Parts: sequence; structure tokens; C-alpha cells
Amino acid sequence: MNYTKALAIAVLAGATILGSGCSVMRGQETVGSYVDDTSITTAVKAKFVEDKTVDAGAIKVETLNGTVALSGFAKSGAEKAQAERIARSTKGVREVRNNLTVRP
Repeated sequence: MNYTKALAIAVLAGATILGSGCSVMRGQETVGSYVDDTSITTAVKAKFVEDKTVDAGAIKVETLNGTVALSGFAKSGAEKAQAERIARSTKGVREVRNNLTVRP
């Protein structure tokens, strides 16, 4: 059930982003790489939702040319490290920039 829900969210997010195409219009990347980056971002977010040790709502995920940037807040160093592990294990990710701040 959770997998189906995550997949439905991923498809809806992908369709929404494809419809806007704003990044491609500015010439930042090709349509193909934009679609790939969108699917990577969606996959990372879906994995965060599935993992109960990571607060998916507190972490922002952005992807550009296969590089995932994590920003926002983590409750502990362990949560920060787990978020990075999840992102690195996602298909298509070339690099992860972990800019999460641990809140005391």
C-alpha cells in the first residue's frame, strides 16, 4: 500500500513538473536531464517518507544534473547521516551535498 501511494505521488509530481518546464525554458539543462533530475528528487523524497527515522517534511531535496542537495533541519547527527545514505543509494544520484543543519 505504501509503495503504491509513493508511486502515485511520484507520478503526480513528475507530471506537474513536466507541465511547467520552467527550468528548461531558462536553459539550465536539457529536457532529458530535467526529467531525470525530477525523478531522482521524487524518489529520494519517497524514500524519506518510507523511512521513519527521517523527517521528510523538514528536509528539502533539490537535484541538478544528478547532484542532490539536501537542506533544512535534522533532529540529530544520525538523522542527517541517514538522509545522506538514503540519497546516495537512490538510482541516478552522482553526488550528494548534505547541507542539513542539526538542531539541538
